[in-house]
Amino acid sequence: MSYLEDAWLPHLRLTLLRVLANAPSYCANSSILAEAVGMMGLRASRDQVRSELAWLREQRLVTIEEPSPALLVACITERGLDVSSGASTVPGVQRPSPKA
Repeated sequence: MSYLEDAWLPHLRLTLLRVLANAPSYCANSSILAEAVGMMGLRASRDQVRSELAWLREQRLVTIEEPSPALLVACITERGLDVSSGASTVPGVQRPSPKA
């Protein structure tokens, strides 16, 4: 893994959690998540988003349903909400900056 990937992945994971924290019913599909993180300056392929969602699930930060082979629906967990807000931390997820 390159230095850039080492720095980029924690930010991508935090951004995915933040998008889910602000989504209706705290859920979004992988296609919407890929588009949303791109709008926030973190371009990621759908495959990268799916890989990071799997990692977030292993950390119990999201749950995932797979309604079809090409689509994942991720929902943030209570633990994921805590990490997205900075109330708790998980190694591998960027800690949010303090509020201004």
